[in-house]
Amino acid sequence: MIKGLYETHLFVENLETSIDFYKNVLQLKLCHFEEERRVAFFWIGKPKEAMLGLWEKPKSEIEKRHFAFRCDKEFILNQSTDFLNEHGLKPYNFLNNGTDMPMVFAWMPAIAIYFSDPDGHYLEFIAILDGEAKPELGIVSYEEWINKNSIT
Repeated sequence: MIKGLYETHLFVENLETSIDFYKNVLQLKLCHFEEERRVAFFWIGKPKEAMLGLWEKPKSEIEKRHFAFRCDKEFILNQSTDFLNEHGLKPYNFLNNGTDMPMVFAWMPAIAIYFSDPDGHYLEFIAILDGEAKPELGIVSYEEWINKNSIT
């Protein structure tokens, strides 16, 4: 019955600022804009496969949300942190080791890095990894993930 998630929506304080961020920083394709309703829609990935809607609302109506963008593992490993830093975005993880390196959620397994948009929504770049899930590892660095998987 359900084959995937098609769209998600966020409330934003300034639509033009958010359009600039999602279009020019994250490089999503703007597919529809309505000035009167103060809403913009972006294709995520290939057109017509997934969509993000941005709705301008007063700051008091904005609750911070989270969602993740599916990316290539190589991008996350080799470019994501530099990409985020170059755009003035602070990458973060849940490793508690003082770094901004991507982390592995071993229960999936997936590699991910987090950052925020101009309204403070929690965004994530994520890629599913090959191999079996190892939930007992919790959240680990990619190097630890590789080392634990090469043993078995």
